[in-house]
Amino acid sequence: MKNVILAAVVMTLATGLTSAEDKAKKKSESKKKEGWVQLFNGKNLDGWIPKVRYHKAGENFGNTFRVEDGVMKVGYDKYDEFGQRFGHIFFNESFSHYRLRVEYRFTGEQAKGGPGWAFRNSGIMVHGQTADSMGKDQDFPASIEVQLLGGDGKNDRTTGNLCTPYTHVEMDDKLLKRHCTKAKSETFHGDQWVTSEVEVRGNDLIRHIINGETVLEYRKPQLDDSTDIGKALAEKNGGVQLSKGTISLQSESHPCEFRKVEILVLKK
Repeated sequence: MKNVILAAVVMTLATGLTSAEDKAKKKSESKKKEGWVQLFNGKNLDGWIPKVRYHKAGENFGNTFRVEDGVMKVGYDKYDEFGQRFGHIFFNESFSHYRLRVEYRFTGEQAKGGPGWAFRNSGIMVHGQTADSMGKDQDFPASIEVQLLGGDGKNDRTTGNLCTPYTHVEMDDKLLKRHCTKAKSETFHGDQWVTSEVEVRGNDLIRHIINGETVLEYRKPQLDDSTDIGKALAEKNGGVQLSKGTISLQSESHPCEFRKVEILVLKK
């Protein structure tokens, strides 16, 4: 009798494992069918271009961006102090209509000399200018930023916010000129992984999604031609409206990690 019961238990466990494996396999196959493409290969920075303030595009000052244990890390262990060296790492293609999914988390202590507002702060920049079009002294690319923030362990601090370096957007049919707008998200304390997704539909709609929940949306991303950088890019672009651009990830003085960066190109 004991042998019969043991065999039944083993069979039940095996069936459960097989079922879980089948579900995981089906989920993976479903994602492949959807057309998701990994922009970060988990091995190196192939396809990505670093641009750190005061340095030319392609120069990875202080090994700011590196790959360790299959994760893209942003670190400052080779910096004496941050020194306003804001950095970005650009994927080497531009996109117009797509969904971008990024898994991120904050780790460790902020770099010495980092500004207070940059504590546990990073971002995903979309509809951006190219790395080589940035000035050597330029702090941020003209772009639309999906701001990524971590909590301090006590206070509320939303993530998936909007910031607009050298740009504007329209919200509720009005031109929005303030630099940052809060999203309706929860606060994520500690070093937990968070999934940030941005849906970009050319010049029409941009939507921020955190862990599957839509937290912000707006329309008509455009250059701010009241700034020298925005004006120069608008002249080159043939107008202020933005319908495509680069994707980049930020370095703003707090160590962070990205373990997945994937894109699903959408039909226009």
